[in-house]
Amino acid sequence: MLKYLQVGNNPLNAVLPNSIGNLSSTIEDFHIADEHINGLIPTSIGNMTGLTSLSLQGNNLTGSIPSEIGKLKQLQGLALYNNKLQGRIPEVVCHLSNLVQLYLDGNELSGLIPECFGNLSMLQKLYLGPNKFSSKFPLCLWKMSGLLYLDVSQNSIEGELPSDIGGLKAIVELYLYNNHFSEKWLYKEDRHLNLHQRVTVMLDAAMAVEYLHHGHVTPIVHCDLKPANVLLDEDMVAHVEYGSKGIVSASGDVYSYGIMLMEVLTKRRPTDEKLCNENLDLRKWIIQSFSGSMMDIVDANLFCEEVQITCKSEICIASMIELALDCTKETPESRITMKDVVKRLNKINNTFLET
Repeated sequence: MLKYLQVGNNPLNAVLPNSIGNLSSTIEDFHIADEHINGLIPTSIGNMTGLTSLSLQGNNLTGSIPSEIGKLKQLQGLALYNNKLQGRIPEVVCHLSNLVQLYLDGNELSGLIPECFGNLSMLQKLYLGPNKFSSKFPLCLWKMSGLLYLDVSQNSIEGELPSDIGGLKAIVELYLYNNHFSEKWLYKEDRHLNLHQRVTVMLDAAMAVEYLHHGHVTPIVHCDLKPANVLLDEDMVAHVEYGSKGIVSASGDVYSYGIMLMEVLTKRRPTDEKLCNENLDLRKWIIQSFSGSMMDIVDANLFCEEVQITCKSEICIASMIELALDCTKETPESRITMKDVVKRLNKINNTFLET
């Protein structure tokens, strides 16, 4: 009994025949991605009623999304991103009540985002940008309390976003701006964040992860905390982009957060060539250097040339390094929680930096 059909690394340069719908209705996973497939999505795809996952991303598919997709009631994942699809999203997509992940980004879709999306109670990840959608930000997306990741970037959507979108601070990531913290700020030579700005970014990120760990009946683990997954909006507020790989553990998130805090303070990547050549990781290097002057290990751009480095500033930096070390203790049970991280960062911010 055929359950899975996956084709990879075999550029087919072909079209999907309409007869593809005659394949067994027992197929659960249909995956033909990055294979230079041309033409339309066959309407007969609706006959494959056993599908739980349909992946056709990274091809050259054209035309519209066929309404027959609405017949795939068991579908949990639908990936059509990075094609050349046009037209509106058919409202029958809202009939896919089991849908958890929907990837439509990187096409030429237009028109309105269906209001009935708000009925997709199982949906966790929704990628809609870039496309050519227009109109005001749809109210339906505000009601999706289970949504973990929402990407509507690079569209012509108008109107302000409510502060309580999804029912929480920043879901996991509301991706509106292509403004990655690591590449656009932390490692850029022509722009720098001062100490106060970096503390604020790390506090925003800590609050988002604290919500994941402690704001739900069942804790949500991020799995991939790093500066590349922190985005800054146009008001320089940090948001945490969702990760889905790695060891699933809240204490693992805390460890990753501690490493990220070290990286932000020192402007050194964990894979820094100099550290690797000395058989050191970022944590060991900081511990080794901690007995000397802290100012020798932190990024020189934390302070402008005209700003005098005070004892208060040095105590602030020492407090943040100690916090990072407490996050990255060797055994998971000895690490602090994200609640502790937020509490301590708030204290650091209020005591040393707020005027």
